[in-house]
Amino acid sequence: MAYPSGRHFLQIPGPTNVPDRVLRAMDMPTIDHRGPEFRKLALDVFAKLKPVFGAEHVIVYPSSGTGAWEAAIVNCLEPGDRVLMFETGHFATLWQTMAKRLGIEVDFVPGDWRRGVDPALVEQKLREDTDHAIKAVMVVHNETSTGVTSRIPLVRKAIDAAGHPALLLVDTISSLASVPYEHDEWGVDVTVSGSQKGLMLPPGLGFNAISNKALKIAEQGGMRRSYWDWHEMLAANAKGFTHYTPATNLLYGLREALDMLQEEGMDNVFKRHARHGEATRRAVRAWGLEILCEVPEEYSPVLTAAIMPEGHDADELRAIILDRFDMSLGAGLTKLAGKVFRIGHLGSFNDLSLMGTLAGVEMGLGIAGIPHNKGGVDAAMRYLEETAG
Repeated sequence: MAYPSGRHFLQIPGPTNVPDRVLRAMDMPTIDHRGPEFRKLALDVFAKLKPVFGAEHVIVYPSSGTGAWEAAIVNCLEPGDRVLMFETGHFATLWQTMAKRLGIEVDFVPGDWRRGVDPALVEQKLREDTDHAIKAVMVVHNETSTGVTSRIPLVRKAIDAAGHPALLLVDTISSLASVPYEHDEWGVDVTVSGSQKGLMLPPGLGFNAISNKALKIAEQGGMRRSYWDWHEMLAANAKGFTHYTPATNLLYGLREALDMLQEEGMDNVFKRHARHGEATRRAVRAWGLEILCEVPEEYSPVLTAAIMPEGHDADELRAIILDRFDMSLGAGLTKLAGKVFRIGHLGSFNDLSLMGTLAGVEMGLGIAGIPHNKGGVDAAMRYLEETAG
């Protein structure tokens, strides 16, 4: 490739592109995080964040999403507690690993990484648990490694149908602010998320949205904890402060990102993501490639994972596209390594961003000698033209 000019195309499914507005908002002097200026910032952020989760209680941690996972576990579970989890992909597997390291007994239901959580299986497993030994059902909403979105309202209905008191813990790290989600309305007890995907920020902030039921359990139990303790954070947040030194400049960026989401309107944000997801899938099908997700109702609006033809390596294709067009695509993770590539279409993203992305993929397929049909870009473009406005 000639010396790269223009902006790098970051089309992995997170971290996502950070809008210029957010970058400018973060470019601020450090302020006193115990002073009135910070209090105003924090209270504004906390108020604007709650509607995005659809939750009354939301905590912001200086952490990754992995930290927010740990916060969810240590506040409402104890060593020896039993939980129900589902192998929907790489990140569900990582969450299971963390739970085990923290002394949690995990019933991990195996899966093929091509579909989401089966609500009927949730109900069956909980009905079999007549002693109510299972303390929580832990689900990844949008599995970033596969492009599969589990249907959380149906999982909640399954728990209720079984008459089981288990908590519902949901990872929304790659779905928040991109896929419709309602923490309180859907009966979720703990929602986990991070800053670097739909919220259009760099990595560095982790979130927990918490139900009153989970808060009460945390008051009475949970594990020994300090940094992750919900109650100390909520007490400080109520006054406009945090329990420890905050990531102030990321909070400036978060406020700007929340303003951008509010200006667009969350319904429009969700429609935009759904539209770009459908356009991408039309391109993949036109190329003659297979979409990893097998259930149309579970197609992810934030990324699409495409399966490589037999005998061809997805990582080699990704390397060619990066070298020739300065565009990064998502790799296949663990058992999908070399077998799929992932196209991110979330966050700060528009029609022209998508068309540039798909053009880079189609040209890359040709240069790499991957068997495919031409016309994926045209198929996506036709759909975008038909649905414009």
